[in-house]
Amino acid sequence: MTTAGVGGRGAVAGPEPADAHAVRAERAQFRRHAPAIVTAVAMLGLWQLVVTGFGVPTYIAPSPVQVAQVFVEQGDVLWINFWPTLLEAMAGFALGNTIAVLLAVWFVHNRLAERAFYPIAVFVNTIPIIAVAPILVLMLGNGYAPKIVIAALICFFPTLVNMVRGLKAVSPQMLELMRVLSASDREILWKIRLQSSLPFLFAALKIASTTCVIGAIVGEWIGSNYGLGSLIIEATYNFRAPLLYATVILGAGLAVAAFTTTSLIERRVLKWKPGAVF
Repeated sequence: MTTAGVGGRGAVAGPEPADAHAVRAERAQFRRHAPAIVTAVAMLGLWQLVVTGFGVPTYIAPSPVQVAQVFVEQGDVLWINFWPTLLEAMAGFALGNTIAVLLAVWFVHNRLAERAFYPIAVFVNTIPIIAVAPILVLMLGNGYAPKIVIAALICFFPTLVNMVRGLKAVSPQMLELMRVLSASDREILWKIRLQSSLPFLFAALKIASTTCVIGAIVGEWIGSNYGLGSLIIEATYNFRAPLLYATVILGAGLAVAAFTTTSLIERRVLKWKPGAVF
């Protein structure tokens, strides 16, 4: 839609149609993700060529086609073991991050508590999770509980560190202004500290969204008859390489989905923050 310019010297374009704007947005989205898609397809093609060209035995490295056949022929086995891992990872994610955020708020308002418990948190984080897992299995049994606790532990420390840093990342001038306005500690927390901590928190949550899956799978390695971790061990010991690769890919897909979901929530919450890769 155009309108005549002054003296007939040209035309001024009207508002862009909504469908045209949507098409442009979709094209921009595709261009942003196209390099990753092309790279993934190229790597799959190279994988197929190497396995086929060098005659690599299936029990060592199956081809992408053989792995894809597992998803079709043994999809029920994969999905049955997928849901327990998903439950353990998400429960551990929620538990570990909730405790980390609450402790960070406590540390910011109580320096004595920070000096007393922060070093202990650092010490616990230095213990390899593969060493902690058997202890938790002995204490809590072979059910969901130890896997959830392991996933929570692996999420806990990054969120605690980032949240403490974020809650303290408030300018002294802003704090002084709030005190002049007679704001209470609770009001400063809700109106100032939490707002400043959100970028730090989401940075930690994106890390935790992937590591919680690792924690759940590690817990299943130690002692479990279900879950992706248990299926990985079973496929490894029985030289079922296609099933092993399919299970690993499914676990990686779960971690990527959790990371992408966290990034989308971050984009919704922090609309003022520049967009990231996802």
